[in-house]
Amino acid sequence: MRIVHITAGAGGRICGSCLHDNALVRALRQRGRDAILLPAYVPTTTDEENVAERRVVMGGVNIWLQEFVPFFRHTPWFLDRLLDGRRLLTWLAGQTAQTKPEDLGTITVSALEGEEGHQRKEVEKLVRLLRNDLQPDVVHLSNILLLGLARPIRAATGAAIVSSLSGEDIFIGQLPPAHRARVLGLLRERSADVERFVALNQAFADQMAPVLGVAAESIAVVPHGVDASGFPATPPDLVARRRGRDGRLRIGSLARACPEKGLDVLIRAVATLAATHDVTLVAAGAEIEAERPYLDRCKQLAAELGLADRFEWRGQVDRAGKLALLTEVDLFAMPTTHPEAKGIPVLEAFTAGLPVVASDHGAFPEYLGRDPATRLGLLCTPGDPAALHAALLLLADDSALAARMGRDAFTTARERFSPAAMAAGHEQVYAGAIATRSR
Repeated sequence: MRIVHITAGAGGRICGSCLHDNALVRALRQRGRDAILLPAYVPTTTDEENVAERRVVMGGVNIWLQEFVPFFRHTPWFLDRLLDGRRLLTWLAGQTAQTKPEDLGTITVSALEGEEGHQRKEVEKLVRLLRNDLQPDVVHLSNILLLGLARPIRAATGAAIVSSLSGEDIFIGQLPPAHRARVLGLLRERSADVERFVALNQAFADQMAPVLGVAAESIAVVPHGVDASGFPATPPDLVARRRGRDGRLRIGSLARACPEKGLDVLIRAVATLAATHDVTLVAAGAEIEAERPYLDRCKQLAAELGLADRFEWRGQVDRAGKLALLTEVDLFAMPTTHPEAKGIPVLEAFTAGLPVVASDHGAFPEYLGRDPATRLGLLCTPGDPAALHAALLLLADDSALAARMGRDAFTTARERFSPAAMAAGHEQVYAGAIATRSR
């Protein structure tokens, strides 16, 4: 079985989809599978070994020109290749960091129209590469905004099509109303060209099934798997860790600096906790130029609430920086205000042996659990600083509970959220997709 995974690159920004897709293909290869990671639009960025092909399909410069400058829909392919250089595409990725979803309605619609859209020439190039050179049995699309590719790929290669569900609801919800309606209609139409969908948790699978108009059984749930190399080999002694800094509590967070991730909510909660506890907040994540005003407001909020010397923002960190943060803190917080479709940082916190406080929606109830005897952290009302403060306070004052949750999270990460488990789950999805395609 040959698997070609087409992932939408994010240029120099580390995003959850790039992390997941890269980790999945690495894990499949480690299990002896013939898997290829093919970046689309711009190169991918990850904090692990990057296994993506150097070539980039559906190059972002050509995609943009063919959408907005009709002349380029008819240029010869050899000229197009000059615009697909990695340096130029990486530069483009930096420029798109200033682009907002509401500006991308037209090009999103065209992409979903696939072989009938303005980028049909790029679709034809990709189809030829797959048919003549790569010859896949399964083509895995990294998100549903690539569904315009499914029909022409199936027709040309006979491959089974699998598509991930990757949190596209936020982007779609920010499109202008007319474009949003057209996108939703195209998604329902093009979903018929897909054999299997796969979500990282049941909550997002349940949310997206009616949006796509597909049966619940056509969506498999396979959680992300975190590579534990570099993480602690044994559960950390969280009591000793905190005692080593004279009782000062350090709270960690990893998430993109945007309103949906709730950094402002976390700052307010920590400011309340700081009135009674010696506490520091250490946060890191990708920064996008279009969202910089939000990050600036968060820094200003921290200063206004007296956290100027207790809030540390590290920006986008590499793998070493991520591991350092997770081994410096006593607990982890991810108070998203929008239901999380992936929640990978929480699984990384588990792998580091940390208890977690997260919002009670999206992926997190499945990850943390609700049973007081076995839960791996605490759930709180989304967008409510007081509820978040109460959860942080409980773990700050009950070191035995925090330590138990951290130990159990450490074990669960290696049993349930491992790369091997993720790869095995996807192998079953691919086998089912091929069987469906054959029928």
